[in-house]
Amino acid sequence: MNLLLFIIAIIASFIVVRIGAIAFELTGLEWSLAKFQALSCFSGTGFTTKEAELITGNPQRRRIASVLMVLGNAGLITVIATFANSLRPSTIMPKFTIPFLHLVFPSSLLPWINLLLIVVSIYAIYRFFAHTKITKKLTDALRARIIKKDIIKPVTFEELLVTTGGYGVSSIAVCKGSQILEKTLFESNLRSHDITVLAVERKEEIIPNPPAETKIMLDDTLICFGKLENIRKELYVIPK
Repeated sequence: MNLLLFIIAIIASFIVVRIGAIAFELTGLEWSLAKFQALSCFSGTGFTTKEAELITGNPQRRRIASVLMVLGNAGLITVIATFANSLRPSTIMPKFTIPFLHLVFPSSLLPWINLLLIVVSIYAIYRFFAHTKITKKLTDALRARIIKKDIIKPVTFEELLVTTGGYGVSSIAVCKGSQILEKTLFESNLRSHDITVLAVERKEEIIPNPPAETKIMLDDTLICFGKLENIRKELYVIPK
């Protein structure tokens, strides 16, 4: 039973980390960074100052990180407890009911047999989740479920780089409802909020260092530098 609980705990941990990564991605983090941050929160290791700022500076990400940390601590305790109990001979096979079975598998070898089963199980679980097609299908299904249930609201920007003092570079997708839509950069008054537009991506065209009279159109992507808190406040629009 303990061996089964251990395997279930490992599988649940993989799924929880995957859900956390999807949730972080929906808040604007790049996928590889989202996976790393989800694993960092769940395991309590791996944070760096700049990447931690991406999490702590966003209320929605802080909530995701908090849930992952709580589940990670509970999961770690469960895994350790079930792992230790799985190696106890009495929990594996307290009595031999089949004649001569003890001649094939002596009682002293049973913990090692269980350890081998654990290693094989972990490897099999890892290979399953590392399989590209299976993982992609699982990820797409979980992402669709999260969006459908409105658990995490996808955002319209991606934080590309964090520098010191809370400043960074972000990629902002201009969508319906944006307060700067159909305005020129001058009219958007972003400079007064300490936001500088470094470039505008419009379909396949890139406008570097755009002039003040550049009009912001629907589906434009703005590459901005400034205080990330201000960028989220002024340009954050939840997609419909």
